[in-house]
Amino acid sequence: MATDQTPRRRITPKEGTLAAIVGAGAAALLLQVVPEEESGRTVKVDIAQDGSATVIHLTGRQYLSAYLDIASVATACDGLTRYQGKPIRVGMRFTEPQCASMLEAELIQHGKIVMGCTRFDKERQPYQIFTAVSFNYNTGGWCGSTANKRVKAGNIAGGCDALLMWDKARVKGVLRPVKGLTYRRNRERQYCLTNVVPGATPQNLAKRLGPWR
Repeated sequence: MATDQTPRRRITPKEGTLAAIVGAGAAALLLQVVPEEESGRTVKVDIAQDGSATVIHLTGRQYLSAYLDIASVATACDGLTRYQGKPIRVGMRFTEPQCASMLEAELIQHGKIVMGCTRFDKERQPYQIFTAVSFNYNTGGWCGSTANKRVKAGNIAGGCDALLMWDKARVKGVLRPVKGLTYRRNRERQYCLTNVVPGATPQNLAKRLGPWR
């Protein structure tokens, strides 16, 4: 039987794309999971060979109009609080393409921060990169966290466990644990542990996430 012997050239994602910064695997996870975490919606994500991303809304509510989140911060789309460098204001409205573009742009910034302070392998550690960027997107605190310090010391599992410390939000001026954040940190921990500890595989990830949905 004839086979194709043509050499296959590896395509490098275009500079400046999310895939180029964090790797295609982590980029796909971020663009798929962040909308679910922030808005409870599902999307379809396609990462082309040049790194460009296409995100198609499937189900769930889209927050095209800005609203106040649990901490009384004006928010729109998928947890976004800034637009063109300025704080989003209640009453502002965005289109679906704007939200998709804004999300990738925001993730690019967080990806640069994470990859700048932690040496991750884009090919071998997509789940850990996803976790760190998702965590920083939500908290802004990856680089200075105990989780990062443990990962950089080679204790990745310990770093995953340290994510659970960040389960509080300031509500009406008081810092207190929030169930939604507790569940989110546990989900991020399960992503983080994938391919790190025995028994934590991509194949059983959905099952491991189950108790924290």
